[in-house]
Amino acid sequence: MSMDAQKFDGGRGLIGKAGVAGALGLVASLAGIFAQSGEGKKAALYGYLVGFVYWAGIALSALVLVMIFHAFRSKWTVVVRRPAETMATTLVVFLPLAIPLLLGLDQVYSWVSPANHGFNAHELHVLEHKEKYLNVPFFVARTIGYLVIATLVAFRLFGLSTRQDASGDVNLTQKQRNLGVGMLPLIALVLTFASVDWLMSLNPLWFSTIFGVYYFSGSIWSTLAIIIIVTTLARGRGLVGDFVSVEHMHNLGKLLFAFTCFWGYIAFSQMMLIWIANLPEEIPFFQVRMRGPWATVSIALIIGHFVLPFALLLSRELKRQPKKLSLVAGWALLMNLLDVYWLVMPTLDEHATKAPWTMFASFIGIGGLCIAFALWRLRGHFTMPVKDPYLPVSLRYRQPT
Repeated sequence: MSMDAQKFDGGRGLIGKAGVAGALGLVASLAGIFAQSGEGKKAALYGYLVGFVYWAGIALSALVLVMIFHAFRSKWTVVVRRPAETMATTLVVFLPLAIPLLLGLDQVYSWVSPANHGFNAHELHVLEHKEKYLNVPFFVARTIGYLVIATLVAFRLFGLSTRQDASGDVNLTQKQRNLGVGMLPLIALVLTFASVDWLMSLNPLWFSTIFGVYYFSGSIWSTLAIIIIVTTLARGRGLVGDFVSVEHMHNLGKLLFAFTCFWGYIAFSQMMLIWIANLPEEIPFFQVRMRGPWATVSIALIIGHFVLPFALLLSRELKRQPKKLSLVAGWALLMNLLDVYWLVMPTLDEHATKAPWTMFASFIGIGGLCIAFALWRLRGHFTMPVKDPYLPVSLRYRQPT
């Protein structure tokens, strides 16, 4: 069956459209940042941060997902692995995309110049102790380090996988597994510390020991959603969707359901533990988001991110219908955007929920560039690992009875 697969040589039109949309969105977002000053520039940078951490989280989670597949020696996932491998390679795009954020650190993060942000003497004393970690040179170095390390691992895994398409060397499977198992703890730390730096340090006096897991749970939810949508749409001409069966879609739907539950569990656990502890340095994060205008967003997030997809994904039949499952996946992508917005924007203004237009511009701009790059990177390669020794097993997969 794998012999019917063909190398991907299409997508020129979609690459062009995604590239143009990405370029226009990015130019508009950057114009909003650099053509304004004061509060306008600050709001534009916060909008840019939402787009950046949303798409970067998906790319990082795609890499983690590929490594998990290898670590568990998963066989049924072989047919859907290439989309995740390709998504992970978009991490290279975030190296230049990080520049506007790094140039505007003083506008986004209060720890850069705490004396100008109304902290009292005790809070300034606490931030002074954190200065060895929260300082501009180290923050910049860490951000570059996160992206470089993850990019190198992503490109290595993609390279080994596509090389096997040509050579059929079974030893390359073991090399991918060794790399996946060996580097998974490091990439997990990269994702965790990136979430702490990019998001949690927006509130430098607040901390949560499971914040990295929270960020990961939402990001991998979106990663699975994209894989579902891609495998539903990529059909014809020997593309991956032609080989993804109802059984595979059912499993992808179960994973989407699992991470719906996981996100809800982590979100509730984080809030419950902080609320019970009732520590002055921890509870302000949730106080802002559970009162006033942000309470409405919080309720929308509970219903839209957990209750609704949980109820829909309980259905076995829905998980076995690609088009209906893709609609739920599309909803998941929107809800994760709402989640990132909920994490970032109350720090900008706790009394208003209005999103700056640059948030939508950066979302489209960064997302468009990622899509264009992923399609370009995939051109000339098969859309699934055609000579992976376990592909026949994957293609024959059936749900256990």
